[in-house]
Amino acid sequence: MAYLGFSELGGPAMARAAVTRPVKAPAPAPRAASLSALEWQVVALAQKDRIATLRSPGRLAMAMGALFGERHNPRLADPQLEALRRMAVLSWHHGYTVAPHEVRRFLAAGYSADQYELMVDSINAGRTARGANTGLVIAEVPAAA
Repeated sequence: MAYLGFSELGGPAMARAAVTRPVKAPAPAPRAASLSALEWQVVALAQKDRIATLRSPGRLAMAMGALFGERHNPRLADPQLEALRRMAVLSWHHGYTVAPHEVRRFLAAGYSADQYELMVDSINAGRTARGANTGLVIAEVPAAA
C-alpha cells in the first residue's frame, strides 16, 4: 500500500488554502409549488362565481339591495385569499388569457408564479372535464388512409 506524506500533497501552503477557501453550500432544491387545502377550496368555490363578483357594487346595486335585501357577497375577508379567489374566477372564465395586470396583482398578494401556473393548469383540467361532462362533442378527424 502506498502512503503519500504531507509534503507530497502540497505541504503547508496547500493546507492553508484548503482551510481559508470558502465552501459553497449547495443550492437549496426548488420547492414544488403547492396550495393549502383552504386555498384549493377557494379555487373550487370560485368556479361558480360570476365575473360581476369582482367589481364593487354600484349605487344602483346598493339601492336594489336596500329595497329587496342584500345578495350573497362571495368576497373574502382575507386579502390574500381574495386575491386567489379573484384570479381563480378570472381563470375559470378566461383560462390562460388573464390580463397581465391581474397576474401582477396576484403575485403582489404573496403568491408565486409557480403557484399561479399550478392553479391555472388545474383549472384548465377542470374546464376540460366540465366540457366533457356537459355533452360537448368534439369532432374527430378521420385518419388518412
